[in-house]
Amino acid sequence: MTERIWTILIDALPKMLEYGLKVTMPLTVMSFSLALVISVIVALIQYAHIPVLKQLCRVYIWIIRGTPLLVQLFLVFYGLPYLGIQLAAYPTAVLVFGFNEAAYMAESLRGALEAVPKGQLEAGLCVRMSYIKIMWHIVLPQAFRTAFPALSNSLIAMVKGTSLAATITVTEMFRQAQVINARVYEPLALYTECALVYLLFCSVLTILQQVIEKRLNHYGGNKA
Repeated sequence: MTERIWTILIDALPKMLEYGLKVTMPLTVMSFSLALVISVIVALIQYAHIPVLKQLCRVYIWIIRGTPLLVQLFLVFYGLPYLGIQLAAYPTAVLVFGFNEAAYMAESLRGALEAVPKGQLEAGLCVRMSYIKIMWHIVLPQAFRTAFPALSNSLIAMVKGTSLAATITVTEMFRQAQVINARVYEPLALYTECALVYLLFCSVLTILQQVIEKRLNHYGGNKA
């Protein structure tokens, strides 16, 4: 590798890390938080078999899982202005990433909720706990413990998926790599470096996932 390429990579790394920490990770956290709230609501509605609302949730999941994320981004950012609804690029990315990932997370949570023994719900009703308290204190904690690996995978996938925000002008880590490459034109070296930075972020999250899983298993009485 030539001295010029090394110089480019050394100069580019701090900028990629800066945009990764200042834009990519906050975008991931906000989008995932929104997705978590939506997915819990959608999963609970399906678990409770609420008429009409359950069907609406199924339609929402069907549409989101059946259309590409990139198309959803373009539809909201470039399409909605024709209806008089204009959103800035960053809020658009948060909303689209959040609603998109929520559809997948809702299915993971629904499966986890249904895996909780029905006797837990019946026992709560026997001691005159309200349905909301039973769900909050008994069912949901167990469901979250079961769904944690799947939810963690969704978070890691979202870190990588945020690179699509570059297509709607959000200057995140991948967009910064594109800007630098447009100036020096070393796509192989720069995009490889960008991929390694994404790998670093995802590796840290994977380690955290493993640590938390071990603690959850210990708490649940399932020591490996």
